[in-house]
Amino acid sequence: MHTLLEPWRQGLVQRAFLELAIVGLLGGALGCWVIFYSFSYSAESLAHALFPGLVGAALLGVPLIAGAAVGVAGAAIAIAAVSQVPGLDRDTSVAVVITSLFGVGVLLALEPASPPGLAGLLFGDPLGVSTTDLIVSGALAAVVFVALAFLHRLLLAVGFDRLNARALGATPAAADAALLSLVAVAILVGVQALGNLLVLAVIVGPAATARLLTRRIVPMMALAGLLAIVGAAAGLYLSYYADTAAGASVAVAIVALFVLVLIWRALGGLSGLPRAAAARTS
Repeated sequence: MHTLLEPWRQGLVQRAFLELAIVGLLGGALGCWVIFYSFSYSAESLAHALFPGLVGAALLGVPLIAGAAVGVAGAAIAIAAVSQVPGLDRDTSVAVVITSLFGVGVLLALEPASPPGLAGLLFGDPLGVSTTDLIVSGALAAVVFVALAFLHRLLLAVGFDRLNARALGATPAAADAALLSLVAVAILVGVQALGNLLVLAVIVGPAATARLLTRRIVPMMALAGLLAIVGAAAGLYLSYYADTAAGASVAVAIVALFVLVLIWRALGGLSGLPRAAAARTS
């Protein structure tokens, strides 16, 4: 009991867990839609596109959300311009622009003259989260949850049948834009704790694990959020007792959960359930 309870006696660990729980619940809900829409690469590209804007905002002392908006807008304009180059397809244009922007952001963050806190935008530091950070994260997460509830029918209609979604009054372009906008907000919420490089682990990892266990979207969201919280707690224990970086430890724990469920499935964890149910029905 002493081993289990000792880390939670420290306020910084408590705040770290609350922040990671907020990010995990938010990432679990959004991540299911990201996987459903096959937007994992788009979400990662968006995170990298945001990075120069985040660094610029931190250097100028303006809100990070303003820098993120400028970063996304700049990336969109750059991709549109580069895609006009003869011989380059859209995927190549995206890769060129995103890697270039991310490289610029890294150079600015790791510049010796830059404030030391900017490097945290790359890898994050959940143990450095303050009460104010928790309040801001909770407020942004609440906005995203309300938006997800409002957009649920639109996202479901487009995700289920993109080709015929217009007949149901749903516009695929609007659904895609709304989903990626919410992902951008989720990245802003998670970048303080996990950094630009690791925040996608909480958005994609628990949702990918939940998809191995269920195919229904609402139970998948709930399960993904639970898995994210379990991964956060396991990662903090690992960080506390192994003296490893907290953000990286959480990412490792989330990936470990996915691997364990994948192995369990490979060994026949859920393979017999449908046949057993069918046998009972017959």
